[in-house]
Parts: sequence; structure tokens; C-alpha cells
Amino acid sequence: MSSQADGEHVRLVISNERITVEAEPQIERSNHRSLKWWIKTVILTIVAIVVSAVFLKWGVPFMFEKVLLPMLQWEATAFGRPVLALILVASLAFFPVLLIPSGPSMWLAGMIFGYGLGFVIIMVGTTVGMILPYLIGLLFRDRIHQWLKKWPQTAAMIRLAGEGNGFQQFRVVALFRISPFPYTIFNYAIVVTNMRFWPYLCGSIAGMIPEAFIYIYRLYSISATCLFCAVV
Repeated sequence: MSSQADGEHVRLVISNERITVEAEPQIERSNHRSLKWWIKTVILTIVAIVVSAVFLKWGVPFMFEKVLLPMLQWEATAFGRPVLALILVASLAFFPVLLIPSGPSMWLAGMIFGYGLGFVIIMVGTTVGMILPYLIGLLFRDRIHQWLKKWPQTAAMIRLAGEGNGFQQFRVVALFRISPFPYTIFNYAIVVTNMRFWPYLCGSIAGMIPEAFIYIYRLYSISATCLFCAVV
């Protein structure tokens, strides 16, 4: 009996030693992977900051002078102002339907028509661009619901917008418009919630007003910077 007990004790000791020896390399590998991940993250962050700084320093003025300004001059001379206003409204209305960013059209509206009329053009176009996807989404509500099941976290965020009374829905939609959440997808996905149309529309307009002013202000800031650089 004693020999058997001693043998079992030896086996247990050996087994524990093996577990300890095998666990140490795993911990070392885990720490090594964590260190490599942090090094890659820091390097990528530095590279992103450098690239962003270079782009803001030289890329933005170059694109403004060589791409945006010639485009503005062509549109301003090729079309009359009423026709150009209709083109910008149409682009702002239909780009969100096709999931195309409408930022360049906002820039053109602010650059050509200024703060007052440019703001009106932006708001008219974006308002139509928020209504059309909502109406189209109602026709494909079941398909959109099935599509959102693939992204449960996104679907849970969108469902929050449809809860509460009309004023609560208005506030949530306005916050969604201000947030980085892609509003082109939001326009379609909101139909699967209990969101009513008028809180959706009013909240969308309220949330788009700051963005319209920001686009126009950025454009004037960039144009002023480019003029200053040209003078200097």
C-alpha cells in the first residue's frame, strides 16, 4: 500500500510540475503578444498622426487649389445660379438614397452661394434626402430587419431611437445626427423601430443644422488659409 501511495504521490508531483512548466511558456507567449500588440498600436497611431498632419498641411490646400476651385469655376460658368442651385439640391437629395456622402455638395453650396442661401440649399436638399430613404425603407422593412440581425449591437442602438414619446424620439434622432453614426444607413434602418415620421423628420432637421454650418465654416476657413498661403 505504501509503495502505491508513494507512486501516486510521485505521479501527482510530476503532473503538477509539468503543468507549471507548460503554463509558464503560455504566459510568456501571452505577454509577448500583448507587448507586440501595444507596439503595433503605438506605431500605427504615430503613422496616422503624421499622415494626417502632412495631409492637412499640404494635401488639403493642394486639393482645394487644383481640384475643388477648378470644379467650382466650371460649375459657376457652365450653369446659371438657379440651375446650379437645383443641381445641388438634387445631389443632396439623391446621394443619401444611394449611400453616397453629400459633403462635397455641401461645400459647393456654401462656396458658391455663401452662408445664407447656401444654408437654405443644404437644408432643403438634405431634408428631401432624409425623407426619400425613409419612404423607400418602409417598402423593404422586412429585408432591412433581417439585414440588421447580422449586427445586433447596431440594431440595439437604432431601436433606442424608437422608444418613448414623440419628444423623446425627436431628441434621440437629433443626437444620432450629431453623432458619428452614419446617417445614410440610419435613414433606412430607422423604419424597423417604432419611430414616427414627424419626430424623425424634425429631429433630423434639428441635428443637421449644426452640420450644415460646420461644413460652410470649414470651407471658408480652408479658403481663407489658401488665400493667406498664396499671399505669403
